[in-house]
Amino acid sequence: MKLNVAVFFGGESVEHEVSVISAHQAMDALTPDKYNVIPVYVSKDRRLFTSEKMGDIQFFTGRKLDEVIAECTQIYIVRENNKAVIRPVKTKMFGSKEIGTIDVAVPVMHGTNGEDGTIQGYLEMLKVPYAGCDLYGAAVGQDKVLMKHILADNGLPMADWFWVYGREIDDHPEEVLAKARKLKYPVILKPARTGSSVGIAIAHNDEEYLECFEDARQYDEKVITEKVIRPMREINCSVLGDGYESETSVLEEVSSASKDELLNFKDKYQGGGKAAKGAKTSGSKGAGMASTSRIVPAPLSEAETEHICSLAKKTFAALGAAGVCRIDFMMDAETKHVYVNEINTIPGSLAFYLWTAKGVSFPELMDRLVNLALERERRRSRMTTSFDTDLLLNYKAGGGAKGAKGSKG
Repeated sequence: MKLNVAVFFGGESVEHEVSVISAHQAMDALTPDKYNVIPVYVSKDRRLFTSEKMGDIQFFTGRKLDEVIAECTQIYIVRENNKAVIRPVKTKMFGSKEIGTIDVAVPVMHGTNGEDGTIQGYLEMLKVPYAGCDLYGAAVGQDKVLMKHILADNGLPMADWFWVYGREIDDHPEEVLAKARKLKYPVILKPARTGSSVGIAIAHNDEEYLECFEDARQYDEKVITEKVIRPMREINCSVLGDGYESETSVLEEVSSASKDELLNFKDKYQGGGKAAKGAKTSGSKGAGMASTSRIVPAPLSEAETEHICSLAKKTFAALGAAGVCRIDFMMDAETKHVYVNEINTIPGSLAFYLWTAKGVSFPELMDRLVNLALERERRRSRMTTSFDTDLLLNYKAGGGAKGAKGSKG
């Protein structure tokens, strides 16, 4: 019997369009003889839509999103009789009141209002098994401030950094600048909870710092400042598993195809380089993150590779991650010292190109994600999450939950 797999994508995020590409790559890789794929598109105003046409990336390309939505059915999902049921918001007189049910969900939503725990919390309320990080792992993975504190507590190496609220620059600009000078320019500024290099820039002096800060604060309430590692090599590793049980992919070294000091959005998603080997396998209709200029496997020694893979697994476990993630590292090209940069809990293109290079096909990767989701649900079903009490039976109005005000003993 085939499983009904709902792939959630889109969302109110600066990475909305990237999510559309990644999701279609994933849907193409879900084998039709095993799964009934249900595309669930989350619009930029957070409404849900579906249509059989949405399974084809060509339905989105060359069109405005409003035109796409106009040809789809707006839906809502409700839990009935222990099932997650998809229903149309508006039903025709003789139309069906049920579109289908969901056995397992695969969120492919990058950035805020999706990857950050939002969609995971929604699926938790519906009691739908879902692939990838749970709510907690998603939240700390998206918020780089929380992530860095957890990694520091676990002894993982990071470049020197600090963070402030965006509005602090208005009240205490000199204090913030003093912290930046202490790191010594150049420094890199990042919004705490965005991805795809959006809002990220390098500052070489106070004037540039204030300009970069102003841009970064447009995307998030918290802004991170970090010491730039020079000369730097950027090495990425994908990790697949659940918590402490995980395995690592082949490593990649990525580079900017432009003359900028940072790998920017265009480099990542708009053909900055040749597609990685395997980027067009499994019916992929868009290269997405796989179009980044990269070397796979990364030209590293065996010892360096083992060290980075070990740090990747430790990072994955420390953050309580699950599913398929990508962990980005910075290596000082001279000293060979390695620093953990960040985790991407729903990486672009689901980092499939790093697994195909290891001999794991994209369809096999999707199979494993679905199985990990179902296994986590089985484990949870054996856990105690509530217990019966007589609290309400004996409760008297006017008293607190721990006893009436003024009661003795």
